[in-house]
Amino acid sequence: MKVTAETTAAVDAAITTRRSVRAFLPTPVPRQTIEDILAVASRAPSGVNTQPWKVTVLTGAAKQSLSQKILAAHDANFAAGSTGADVGEYDYYPSEWVPPYIERRRKIGWDLYGLLGIAKGDKARMHAQHGRNYSFFDAPVGMIFTIDRILRQGSWLDYGMFLQNVMTAARARGLDTCPQAAFIGFYNLIEDALQLPRTEMVVCGMSLGHADESAPENKLVTERAPVAAFARFFD
Repeated sequence: MKVTAETTAAVDAAITTRRSVRAFLPTPVPRQTIEDILAVASRAPSGVNTQPWKVTVLTGAAKQSLSQKILAAHDANFAAGSTGADVGEYDYYPSEWVPPYIERRRKIGWDLYGLLGIAKGDKARMHAQHGRNYSFFDAPVGMIFTIDRILRQGSWLDYGMFLQNVMTAARARGLDTCPQAAFIGFYNLIEDALQLPRTEMVVCGMSLGHADESAPENKLVTERAPVAAFARFFD
């Protein structure tokens, strides 16, 4: 590929304008566009070319059916006094939060709730907002990503690169996404609803579509530490 200022700018823009969108327009996304995004994303590297990614794409009635089942369980758990989700099959977050991660977690949470006018301690509205994950934030396309259970940590690292490619390829086409670990808490329900083999486990979900720019939650801008904070250079 010939590198020009234009190609560099285009790639950089697709990466840096990626954000987690939490409100989408109902505008449909053509199936061919989805297939193109996944085809591009599949060029992600993987150890000995294992290509560990598996994707279930949901639209229309299929997406609505899964959302309704998860939301019913989410609400039932909340009514029973639980957090609204079961324990996932893997630990996405640490069991103990320490600086600087705890501060970053709190900031994004309260920044989002501030935009939505959700007061601290308002458990009902927090629950409802968390539940919007399971409707894929009203996006026209929902995706559930799975991986073979026999694969190990290296394949999970490869999977992350594939997911990033999906989101970058979507931005290159004017679309937005939201990767969602929230789905792992309902892996049993998802496995049954999608008739997944027991040899596979749920990695995460993702919403795909056109951002609703009028939604207050989409005004959220997350911060990034400067390079000097996480990189060391030796000459």
